[in-house]
Amino acid sequence: MKRIKLEIAYDGTNYCGWQLQPGMPTVEAMINKALSELLKEEIAVIGASRTDSGVHALGNVAVFDTNTRIPAEKICMALNQRLPEDIKVQSSVEVAPDFHPRKVNSRKTYEYRILNRPIALPTKRLYSTFVYYSLDIRAMQKAASYLVGTHDFKSFCSVKTQVKETVRIIYDLTVSKESDVITISVTGNGFLYNMVRIIAGTLIEVGRGAIPPLSMTDILKGCERSLAGPTAPPEGLTLINIDYLTDQI
Repeated sequence: MKRIKLEIAYDGTNYCGWQLQPGMPTVEAMINKALSELLKEEIAVIGASRTDSGVHALGNVAVFDTNTRIPAEKICMALNQRLPEDIKVQSSVEVAPDFHPRKVNSRKTYEYRILNRPIALPTKRLYSTFVYYSLDIRAMQKAASYLVGTHDFKSFCSVKTQVKETVRIIYDLTVSKESDVITISVTGNGFLYNMVRIIAGTLIEVGRGAIPPLSMTDILKGCERSLAGPTAPPEGLTLINIDYLTDQI
């Protein structure tokens, strides 16, 4: 028996998120089905990040155990022949038998894209959130700076969050603009349910002048979801990558 680690990219538009849901199309279900058919075994992957419905990924991670004799690095190409065009495995490697993608230290990077122009562009509707009113980039950058570091992010997670510990570390949080696309890039040691989308929604509120940048400190201290901005739509969010320490793999 060996454990294989997959790096997976997908367009989340047509899926109800990563995680298995009875009777619903999910990324995890598609990968399990393709792997089981390829390896002639019942395969159930363990995913690193349970992205929501409509959210995309360039580098999500999953592992599975198998008795196959197929070399680990060959599984990637063989699996892609059985997967739809909107899900593709970027790499497959053998890892330690006890490696668990959610139980080791890692850094996750997400990007949230905002199309900021008077009129929407149909070709960008699936991969960014459209905002027609002008956004103050400098104010958004200032507000973002208050979230960097170790904080209790209870105000920035869904009320449905079931975890007891809401302290997380944000290593880097930037807001940049190129042409008419604003990109919010955030790297952390882990994220609460809807945390990145709530950060994005709050920064949009800052950008339009509804929330002063300095209020971010009060929102953090308040530990109350109602203090932060709305949850931004899912289509603007992409999981860019997950970095693990090499000695943990």
